[in-house]
Amino acid sequence: MRVAKRMKDRQPAWEELERLCDELELAGKARRGANRGVSGAERIQRFAFLYRSACADLALADAYQMPPATVAYLHRLVARSHNQLYRAHRIEWSDWIQVLFVEAPKRIFGDPCVRVSAIVFFGLFCLSMYLAFQDQLFPGYAEMIAGQQALQQADESFEQPLNASFDHYVTMSGFYIQHNTGIGLRCFAWGILLIPCLYVLASNAIQLGAVFGYMARSDGAAGDHFFEFVTAHGPFELTAIALSAGAGLRLGVGLFRTGGLTRMDSIRQNASRAVPIMAASAMLFVLAAFTEGFLSPSPAPYVIKAFWAIFSSGLISFYFVILGFPDSQTLPAPREDQSEIWDAT
Repeated sequence: MRVAKRMKDRQPAWEELERLCDELELAGKARRGANRGVSGAERIQRFAFLYRSACADLALADAYQMPPATVAYLHRLVARSHNQLYRAHRIEWSDWIQVLFVEAPKRIFGDPCVRVSAIVFFGLFCLSMYLAFQDQLFPGYAEMIAGQQALQQADESFEQPLNASFDHYVTMSGFYIQHNTGIGLRCFAWGILLIPCLYVLASNAIQLGAVFGYMARSDGAAGDHFFEFVTAHGPFELTAIALSAGAGLRLGVGLFRTGGLTRMDSIRQNASRAVPIMAASAMLFVLAAFTEGFLSPSPAPYVIKAFWAIFSSGLISFYFVILGFPDSQTLPAPREDQSEIWDAT
C-alpha cells in the first residue's frame, strides 16, 4: 500500500516532466541556442532531477509489480525524457567548416600525439623501404616482412600497364573507401590502449615500406607500373593513417593521464580534442580513395599523376602548417557533444 501511495503522490512530478518534455521538443524545432540563460539552466536542472526520479519510480514499479498500465506509462516517459536528455544536435554545416578548416589544423599542428604518430609511421616507413631496397646489404628483408606470396602477387598485379575501364574505377573507389577507412578505424580504436595503437601503426608502416622498397629495385619488371599507381594517392593515404593514429593516441592519453580530472572526464575532454583530428583524417581518406579509384589505375600520363601528388602534398602542407600555425588568438575550446543539459547536471 505504501508503494501504491508513493506512486500516486508522484503523479504530479510525472506530469511536470511531461510538460518539460513538450517544451524541450518545441525548443528543439526552433533555432538551437535560443532562450539560453539562467532561467533556461534552472529549467534544465529541474528536468534532470525529474528524469532521475522517474527512473527510480520505474525501477520501483517493476520491482513491486505495479499495474501494467503504470509500468508502461513510466517506460514511455523515461524513454522520452532520455531522448531529450541525450539527443544529438542537428547537423550544422557551418560548424563542420569551423571544425575542418579552423580547429583541426591548429589541433593537429600543436598536438604532440600527432607528432609521435607521424614520426613513428613515416620514420619506420622510410627505414623499412631503405632496408628492402638494399637487398645486397639486407638480403631477404622484404620477403621476411611482407611475405614471398604478397611480393609475388604485387609483381603479377603490376606486370601489365595500367588500363582499367570506368566500371572498374567506380567499383574500386568504393572498395578503397572501405579498406582505407578500416585501417584508420583500427588505428583510432586501438589508440585508447596506446601500445596496441603504436603496434598497428608500426606494423603497417614496416609492411608498406617493405613493399615499396622491394618494388623500387632496378631488377623488378613491375616497379614502374607500381609507382605509377601509388604516386597520385600516396600523400593523402599515408598522412590519413598517421592522423587517425594520432587521434587514437589522444584518447589513450586521456585514459592514463587525467591531469586531476576523473578518468571519464579526462577521456571526454581528450575525445573533444581528438574529433577535429579524426575529421581531418576522414577527409583525407575519402580524397585518397577517390584518387586511388579513379586516377591511380587510369592510363593517364604519369606526369599528370605526379603533378597531382605534388599538388596534394602542397595542399596538405598548407592545411597543416599555414592554417595550423598558432596565431594571436586563443585556440578554440574543445567542443562538447552534449547539449546544455549535460552542463547543467
